[in-house]
Amino acid sequence: MSGSSAPILSKLSESGQTLEFPDEDVRGRKVTGADGDDVGKIEDLLIDESERKVRFLLVAHGGFLGFGETKSFIPVDAVARVTGDQVFIDQARERVAGAPVYSPELADKSDHYASVYGYYNYAPFWSPGYIYPGFPFRAHM
Repeated sequence: MSGSSAPILSKLSESGQTLEFPDEDVRGRKVTGADGDDVGKIEDLLIDESERKVRFLLVAHGGFLGFGETKSFIPVDAVARVTGDQVFIDQARERVAGAPVYSPELADKSDHYASVYGYYNYAPFWSPGYIYPGFPFRAHM
C-alpha cells in the first residue's frame, strides 16, 4: 500500500475482547445477499485493535457440510441490515463467491485488506475521510 498502512486486525474469537453490545455479535448467523440468495455463514469478525471496531466479517461459503467451503472477508460496510438470525449485505452471492479468498497467512496483510475493499468498491477504513458505517459494532475488553 502506498502512503499509509492499515492497523492490525485480529479475529474477535482470538482477541480476548467482546462486542460492546452482545446482540451485535453476528457470528454464526446466515448471510443473505442483495439478490436474496444464501451467501454463507459468519465464522468470525475481524476487529481493528487500535479503534476496537469490526472491519470485516469472515464468511464461510460454498462446499457441503463444511467440506470444500471457501472463506472470505466481507467489509462491514456491505452490511445492509441485521436481524436476529441473518445478516443482509448489499452484494450478490455471485459477487462474494468471486472475492479474494481468505488465507490465515494473509490475515494481517494490509495489501490483502486493500484488495478486498477494492473488489467490493469501498474505500478502505484507513483512507482519509472514511466514515464508519451505521452499524455500531464496537469491541471492548
